[in-house]
Formats: sequence, structure tokens, C-alpha cells
Amino acid sequence: MKRRHFILLGSAAAGLPLEKRAQPSKLRLHRFHTGTTSKGNAMRKRVLTAIAVAALIGMTTSAAWPQQDIRWGTPPVGTAGHKAMVTLANLLNKEMPNYRISVLPTAGAIATVKGFATKELDGYYGSDVAFHELASDSGRFKGFKERVQRQPIQSFWSNTIEVGLAVHVRNKGKISKWGDLAGKRVFTGPLPFDTRAQTERALDALGVKFNYVQVDLATVGSLLESGAIDAMSIYTGSESSPPPWLSEASLAADWAALNPNADEIAEFKKKGLSVVEVSSKVFNRDVHADKVVELPFYYSFNVGLDVPEADVYEMLNIIEKHAADLASTDPTFAQIAKDMKGFQKRGVQSSVDLVPIHPGLAKWMREKGVWDPEWDSKITRR
Repeated sequence: MKRRHFILLGSAAAGLPLEKRAQPSKLRLHRFHTGTTSKGNAMRKRVLTAIAVAALIGMTTSAAWPQQDIRWGTPPVGTAGHKAMVTLANLLNKEMPNYRISVLPTAGAIATVKGFATKELDGYYGSDVAFHELASDSGRFKGFKERVQRQPIQSFWSNTIEVGLAVHVRNKGKISKWGDLAGKRVFTGPLPFDTRAQTERALDALGVKFNYVQVDLATVGSLLESGAIDAMSIYTGSESSPPPWLSEASLAADWAALNPNADEIAEFKKKGLSVVEVSSKVFNRDVHADKVVELPFYYSFNVGLDVPEADVYEMLNIIEKHAADLASTDPTFAQIAKDMKGFQKRGVQSSVDLVPIHPGLAKWMREKGVWDPEWDSKITRR
């Protein structure tokens, strides 16, 4: 009597579309007839061996299904934004294996927003300062609207950046407030940087006219030491983390924090600019001041609708779960470690009228009880 052997072959072989590989209904059922003779048994063994090898190849192929690549733009290496994105990418690449994030340094955060809008990047690092210029067709986005292929959206608010100024310690008595920089040579930051835009926005609010000097970040300290510039930009992330380049500048020059005086602080607040006091200890050096007065703005790491609602929702849950670990690796994430849901609300509030909101962020915020129903019309859809 002949026995019938049924062998189930998976259809996850190379060349099949991904959507077909995952459907059990597409599996093929093959029937083989073998006899009870030794020749038949040998034939059956060869067939089974061949099928087993084919199944292993199929499983190997299925394990190598293509991931969705995300080209995520950041500011240059040595900046707070680049360091933060490297930390975040390491976490998401581990926890979201269906995605593969590549961190791509650019000239500045503004370049990442533009790269996303022109579909050269899949993720970007955007601030409320940049979003204001984008929405108003002003500043660094003047004339850019005609190049926009897709609208930047907000999906995760990561931290604030706080900007300030510093002078060489030898000039601490001569330059004691921001107004004293009138007519001076000041490096407010690289041209593409949002920190430059925020610093110059504050100086403009005070009516301070200065001479902008463009220099390379690697030479800022030495130029301050030599007197080629009279003041330089300083900043922190989450009121706790200065950028790596500032540590290098600190080795070349003994700088002192330049704080605005009480009248200037009052003028900032009158013009709608927030002010915070940052501990001098976060700079890990003597800044020749008990505190450092800085002006904060909000930053976000964002993706588009190519990453669906469910995945952005999952991403936010992963970030919240690991927020303390992120902050221990990079203090830039200290604010979300302290209050993830509250920080998302404040971030959205900063830009709700400037750029639309990813539905995954909206879903997450609703679940956390920090969503404002008045924002429903701001959610973007395909």
C-alpha cells in the first residue's frame, strides 16, 4: 500500500511581494506519493531533504524582508541636535525593527526642514522658530514656498534650546549687558542655525545693531581669545546640556556669560520672548556668573505620513517608556523624562497655528489627556 505524505511549503520565497508573504491563505499544499520499498524510502528522504533546505532558505529570506528606511536629518556633528538624534536613533532602531534610521548631518536644522519639504529627507529636526518663518514666508524661508513638495508636520517634541551670549572674561566689566554689544563683532551662530535666528530675534527686540561675523564652530574660542570677535553665542538643551562644540571653545578661551539686565529682561517679556535662568553648573566650567539668563524655544524630531499613525503612536510610547534612559545618555531629553505628556502639549501649543499635527501624536495625546479638542482641525491626513 502506498502512503501519502503532505508537505506544507511557505510562500515566503524570494521574489514574492511582501503583502503575499504574510498571508497563510496563499500557502501551497503539495502531495507526494512514495512506496514502501527501500528505493522509495531513499527517494522520499531526498525529497524531504530538498524541501527542508528550501524551507530554510525561505525562512532566511523572510527574515531579511526589507525595512523601511528613514533618512533623518540633523544639524552638523558636534551640535546638541545631532547628538540627541544619534541617541534617539539607537533606541528606535532597537525597539522598532521594521524601521532603519540613518542619521544624516546637514548644515543646520533649517536644512533638515527644507530637505523634508523637498522629499530629500524622511525625518527632520524642526523648531517653532523655523516653523514661524516657514508659515510667514520670511527669514530663511523667504521665497521657499514654491519648492515645497510636502508640508512639514509635527510628530514628537523633544526639548527646548535656550540661547544666550558670552564675552571674554577680560571684557566682563566693559560689556555688562546685551545693549553694550551695539556696533560690536558678534558671532550669533552659523547662518542656518535656529539658535542664531532666536538670538538675533532677541537682539532685534532690544534694538541692538551689531556686526555679524561668520566663523567656523571649531574656531570660535580662538577667535574670542584673539579679540577677532567680541561676543559669541552660547546655548543649552533642556536647560542642562551645552553643545559639544562649546566645550572645545572653552578650552581656547576663558569666557564669561553675558546676562541681559533687568530692563532688557522686561523688554523681552513685553515682546513675547520667554526667559529662563539656567544653573551655571551645567556648563562644567567657571562662567563667571551665578546663573545664566537664556531665551528658550521648542524643538521637535519629526516624520511624515509615510510613517503611519499606529507607528508614530508606538514610537511615542517607546520614547516615554525609555525617557529616563535617554536622559541619562543625553541630558537634552531631561524635559521629556520629567514630564513627557506635558512637554508634548507645550510643544504643540508653540506651533499649532504654524504646521499641522501628525495623527499618531494626536492619538497619543488624547490617550494621555493633554489634547485640546480645538486642535482637531489641525490634524493632517493624506
